[in-house]
Amino acid sequence: MYSCYNNLMTIPTSDSPETTIVKDPAQSEAQNRQRTIIIVAVVLLILLVAGIVAAVIGLLQPGAPSERICDIFIIFMALESLLIGAALIVLIVQFASLINLLQNEIRPILDATNETVNHLRGTTEFLGENMVEPVIKVSTYLAGMKRMLELFGVKKK
Repeated sequence: MYSCYNNLMTIPTSDSPETTIVKDPAQSEAQNRQRTIIIVAVVLLILLVAGIVAAVIGLLQPGAPSERICDIFIIFMALESLLIGAALIVLIVQFASLINLLQNEIRPILDATNETVNHLRGTTEFLGENMVEPVIKVSTYLAGMKRMLELFGVKKK
């Protein structure tokens, strides 16, 4: 018998009565991929900061011409525009993914929910017409007969 708890499966082994805990391989692979991406991003960020620090130190040396400073500033602006462009591309891709999710997954769920609500509305109307109204009518007739018997003195209050 298998049981899941926090994405961990307990699998009984034939050797011993104890259970062995095995991690879900899909989750483990996803976590490894995410760690790799984070490590690569941190390394790239450290290299970028080290490059900027080295450039600033080189520019602060005596005898550095102002043309060099202007050229390096232009290079930094170009790099910044490349980073902004890459961020915009990622944003557009994520936006397209969101639109795809809304159209292909959320809309069918909403349509199914709307259909279910309409079925419930129809069931409620059917039960109201075929079950509740006759019970109310019978109850009304019985109350009227009871009152009539009370008026004629056959039944006491």
